[in-house]
Amino acid sequence: MPKNSIGLIELSSIAAGFEACDAMLKAADVELILSRTICSGKYMVMVGGDVAAVESSVEAGGRAGDFSVIDTFVIPNVHESIFPAIAGTSKVEMLEALGIIESFSVASLIEAADAAAKTANVKLIEVRLAMALGGKAFVTLTGPVAAVRSAVDAGADVVAQKGLLVNKVVIPQPRSELLNEMI
Repeated sequence: MPKNSIGLIELSSIAAGFEACDAMLKAADVELILSRTICSGKYMVMVGGDVAAVESSVEAGGRAGDFSVIDTFVIPNVHESIFPAIAGTSKVEMLEALGIIESFSVASLIEAADAAAKTANVKLIEVRLAMALGGKAFVTLTGPVAAVRSAVDAGADVVAQKGLLVNKVVIPQPRSELLNEMI
């Protein structure tokens, strides 16, 4: 995992995404985690490193991306479960309660997932980032009902503050078939 902080910039232009990525890498000593196109013609760049370096990098990317910037974040001390959830490598044997947060933005969704994981004792299942989703993103998580409600509320509040919340759901005692659909 890259140091202790991650930052992301989400852009409406692919060309601006490449330009922002270059500016981010030149601005500070950061590690490139993700740089790729996402659905509906958007582009995302995620970097990791020390907090100050990530902040400088995201700021430089924002300047380079200019009017194409949709959303950005810097998360200091990112929760360790974020990377396996993004990579789709989280191992879940059974669902207790199932929580879902859905966002119009990749950046706000990752912030929501981090807030959810830090709020309550839940397990992130997956963070799906705008691939075959029309540019939207969602996170799924599981745990005891009360913990899932608390985590989903905290994560959804982060997204709602940016006006990008699509929906949030908590399903107590979901049917086991739902886990098969997520993996």
